[in-house]
Amino acid sequence: MSDVPAPPPPKIIPAKSWQHFVAGGLGGMCGAIVTSPFDVVKTRLQSSLFQKHSTVSMAGVNGAGAYAAPRPNLFYNFVETGHILRDIYRDESPRALFKGLGPTLVGVIPARSINFFTYGNGKQIIANKFNDGRESTWVHLSAAAIAGVVTGTATNPIWVVKTRLQLESSVRGALGAPLGGSWPTIKTIMRDEGIRGFYKGLSASYLGVTEGTIQWVLYERLKRITAGTEGMGGVQEWAGMLGSAGAAKCVASLITYPHEVIRTRLRQPKVDGVLKYTGLMQTLRLVIAEEGARSLYGGLSAHLMRVVPNAAVMFSIYEGILRWETK
Repeated sequence: MSDVPAPPPPKIIPAKSWQHFVAGGLGGMCGAIVTSPFDVVKTRLQSSLFQKHSTVSMAGVNGAGAYAAPRPNLFYNFVETGHILRDIYRDESPRALFKGLGPTLVGVIPARSINFFTYGNGKQIIANKFNDGRESTWVHLSAAAIAGVVTGTATNPIWVVKTRLQLESSVRGALGAPLGGSWPTIKTIMRDEGIRGFYKGLSASYLGVTEGTIQWVLYERLKRITAGTEGMGGVQEWAGMLGSAGAAKCVASLITYPHEVIRTRLRQPKVDGVLKYTGLMQTLRLVIAEEGARSLYGGLSAHLMRVVPNAAVMFSIYEGILRWETK
């Protein structure tokens, strides 16, 4: 018999898997802070509560209109976003531009950590187990889908609280009512809706897994195309990385954006004791019937102005930390 010891069984989780967790969390945190004001605007433009308040304001019931009425011109939406940012700063205080940032960071840091950890290690595990160690499009797609489901399930309660806070600032703050914080909002949801209230919009979040999947697959493909810039350093290498991340996010967002509006509607609080939006398909049909299909793209300009630079910052920090750790 041979005295040569048997090789150790292969590890399920790749070595230094924690790097993806740390790098994703740091990247998500920096991106969220930089682009928080656009997140506030996006949430309000997606919500029917904000639209109703804007109509009342423009009619003079609440004094001079705080926000400009939406116009059908798509390009004007970018101008409108600037107007809303200005008016939030003027009418509600600069702090209102970062309303919900606390829950956002509480959600973003673990969400990005979980997502990057699951995807970064998942693609290696799937490739090693099922594709002879080679990465391919279907490997990236599978890992991204799994990462999206895991992330959405783990962090949905945090996004519900964040959405409620941002909408509360829009409606109550403009009426001069005192604003609550994260803990009062959590207690209100628990009292009025129970545990299920923290999972409002989860079905739309699962639908949104397609966005993350498209983003990761496109990013991997674009990163491969720009691989010639690696090692060059300076502007060229970073431009390739930033461009790949931003372009992938932009395309994925344009394709899947309606799920964002549906998710926001599902997370809205009750109005006069009535919950208007109760399910994925019910919300989709009701929004189209009452407001038209165009409303499914409400807040798109603010969304793109937030997520594209957010993705560029997040992925550059993520890749930078991974490369630094491997040196």
